[in-house]
Amino acid sequence: MKTRLAALAAGSALLVAGCVPEGSGPEEDGAGPAASPSAPSSAPSSAPPSASPGTPAPTPTPVQPTRRTLKPGAKGEDVRALQRRLAELRYDPGKADGRYGPATQMAVWAFQKVNRIKVTGTLGGGFWKTLDAPAQPRPMARKREADRIDVDLRRQYLVVYKAGKPALITHISSGSGEYYCAKDPGATVARCRYATTGTGDFRTGRRASGWEVSPLGRLHNPIYFNGGIAFHGALDVPRSPASHGCVRMPMHIAEDFPKLVGTGVPVHVRRPR
Repeated sequence: MKTRLAALAAGSALLVAGCVPEGSGPEEDGAGPAASPSAPSSAPSSAPPSASPGTPAPTPTPVQPTRRTLKPGAKGEDVRALQRRLAELRYDPGKADGRYGPATQMAVWAFQKVNRIKVTGTLGGGFWKTLDAPAQPRPMARKREADRIDVDLRRQYLVVYKAGKPALITHISSGSGEYYCAKDPGATVARCRYATTGTGDFRTGRRASGWEVSPLGRLHNPIYFNGGIAFHGALDVPRSPASHGCVRMPMHIAEDFPKLVGTGVPVHVRRPR
């Protein structure tokens, strides 16, 4: 995983509400009887003419995997090619094992959202064409630091930039907008609020390794950027906003996210049209 993450990258202590958990025969040796010499034939030879000296041999055309319609659960070399292409474009589909599982599906979702095509697990001809000529993520703010994180709340994806280029693009799930009540640490009375992820410009701050328990659930490898709002891994990262305010990401992304993102990194959260 660390090697994969490195390849992708080349190119307050307050736990307040706002987060959720989560055909060959014997070789001939010339020992048989010698063949009788045959008489010269006047019939034209059917063998192809020899290439002229110095003529380069033709380059064989690479064999491309068949691009069939894929659905989650599919297996095969075309799935492996999909995974490798997504990783090349900085979407992390997990291990290129030729299995269309959850990690690959969430990478597909992120790709579809960035390219503004229908978000679905079923991949047909239109998807393959887009994969050959993909769009770049649109910046979220006018200020575009070389190292930063852009979060698109409308389409539910984030982009980590390193040296001005996308190093990671991933599917996320942010605040659901639902109304809820919960007690903050040390409080005796519950406080009610809406589950929202605020827009604005922030910076990454406190972080924790492994699972951290908050009043609203468990967060894996959280990195806080706006009070009690954090980027963190979760076991459930649906296509729609579902958290109490934090930015959920797939578990395989959260494993290496802290190695890619330092402290004090600018974070731009927007809801673009």
